[in-house]
Amino acid sequence: MHSAAEPVTRATDSVSRFLAEPRTMFIGGHWVGALSGRSFASIDPATGTVLTTVPDGDAADIDRAVQAARHAFDDPGWRRMSPMERGALLNRVADVVEAHADELALLESRDNGKPVSVARAVDVGTSVKLFRYFAGWPSKLEGSTIPVSPRGGLRVLNYTTRQPVGVAGLIVPWNFPVSMACWKLAPALATGCTVVLKPAEETPLSTLRLAELLQEAGVPDGVVNVVTGRGATAGAALAAHDGVDKIAFTGSTETGRAIVRAAAGNLKKVSLELGGKSPNIVLPDADPQAVAEAAAQAVFFNQGQVCTAGSRLYVHRKIFDEVLDAVAERARGIVVGPGSDPATEMGPLVSARHHERVSGYIAAGREQGARLAAGGRRPDLDAPYDGGYFVQPTVFVAPDDGLRIVQEEIFGPVLAAMSWDDVDDLVERANDSPFGLSAGIWTSDLGHAHRIADELQAGTVWINCYNLTDPASPFGGFKQSGWGREMGRTVLDHYTEVKSVWVNLS
Repeated sequence: MHSAAEPVTRATDSVSRFLAEPRTMFIGGHWVGALSGRSFASIDPATGTVLTTVPDGDAADIDRAVQAARHAFDDPGWRRMSPMERGALLNRVADVVEAHADELALLESRDNGKPVSVARAVDVGTSVKLFRYFAGWPSKLEGSTIPVSPRGGLRVLNYTTRQPVGVAGLIVPWNFPVSMACWKLAPALATGCTVVLKPAEETPLSTLRLAELLQEAGVPDGVVNVVTGRGATAGAALAAHDGVDKIAFTGSTETGRAIVRAAAGNLKKVSLELGGKSPNIVLPDADPQAVAEAAAQAVFFNQGQVCTAGSRLYVHRKIFDEVLDAVAERARGIVVGPGSDPATEMGPLVSARHHERVSGYIAAGREQGARLAAGGRRPDLDAPYDGGYFVQPTVFVAPDDGLRIVQEEIFGPVLAAMSWDDVDDLVERANDSPFGLSAGIWTSDLGHAHRIADELQAGTVWINCYNLTDPASPFGGFKQSGWGREMGRTVLDHYTEVKSVWVNLS
């Protein structure tokens, strides 16, 4: 018999071996260093110490990865793989990822800082679901026959086919490293594209381990290539490369604009999943205690490092004080610590730079007159975690909507709570943002909820729930929160081209 601790022990041993030596990049089925010979450190955000080093790839490394991806795309073995074979391959990937779930979760926690339980359930669990869902699509990418009316009475057959767009450049963020990679990898592979993947420089490790697992599952050499490097060098080079046919990017709106400018050279297809400043709306008939728990989860989940974080809490004046007190109490009770501790509910922020950014917003909230209801400082932790990038869950009461903590995306565990009286004014305030990624509504009147949801400028609206996603459901934003959608049937349009074929039957 095997004890329950054995899988955890095996995962710990595997991660220790993985971190014991400098990592390399994955190009054309081979593990290689950067052509420049440069590398940089991957940091444990719980302690501020070095986990390992990874290659500091640049434009030259991106170029050889693109060439490898192009060679694989043109290879008959990949191009002529039947839909059922491609689906079976994606299912094998899901099986292998699932078999290494504990290891991937622990590695994700070490590199990103999040609790292992969150990494296991959300990051790795989502990755498995994505490959299983998209494994069903290769055999269903259908064209159509079209009843056309050509000139001169010709008898014509007109039909369409869907073909892979080509080489896809995937640039993923650091908040959900492995699952964001799989958000893009699964549909790209399902449609027959080949890939150059650039993970975030803060969190490259789980993606490198994923590349090993893809190879183990039988993904052909060159179909998936992983180049580690910095956004300003490797990321920019990937976006600008003329050998890339499509860019999929998740990250900040500012970087998204730079991606669009870089991609203009060869007019490659671009999809963007960008920032958010999501309103979480509470109507007077909602249950204050239930809403408070949900509102805290909506903004403090994953250390607040979520593009959909419900960071603007609008509560009807009738129940505002009750909800605020309950949210603040929940914030004060959240256990902050290293992700490896099973008791931890909220880990450190991802990096020293990001900790400084979030701390700057907390200071700005104070300076602009917001009332601090909970948190607002670094928690007291014993060594070695006293050097980690921790911040307390923070709740402000904002006097108006003009404060920076209300208008700007913080990407940290900082909530701005505000009251409202008139629903029409509320909707106007909720929509008064350059972002439009998501929103939440809490009420027992579903008819009212549907009417408000229809008026909100957001790509996703959750009613009496929050932060739910599924591979079958499209995800993306309005306004400056992005272009296009991830997941669901819709995302396949980003990785395919439609070809119209005309046949003269006269």
